[in-house]
Amino acid sequence: MLKMNLQFFAQKKGVGSTKNGRDSISKRLGAKRGDGQMVNAGSILVRQRGTKIYPGAGVGRGGDDTLFAKVDGVVKFERLGRSKKQVSVYPQPATVEA
Repeated sequence: MLKMNLQFFAQKKGVGSTKNGRDSISKRLGAKRGDGQMVNAGSILVRQRGTKIYPGAGVGRGGDDTLFAKVDGVVKFERLGRSKKQVSVYPQPATVEA
């Protein structure tokens, strides 16, 4: 009886693991309404982490630092000193129709 010692080699090279390949979903932060835009009370104006933009007149700040309109009116982004910014909502004067 003839015995053959055949050895088969791998057809694919071994592949190591990688530390890449995952990413977190975006949080959709930033300004949601523009300067001069009409908004209703309760509208979200800015989503942010920390107070990058401060609340001004007619604007409230939520627990996650989201800025929202407290009154119906027009959005106004303003400078607060040299480096700070604030957003305010000024009520629109009522127009009388005759």
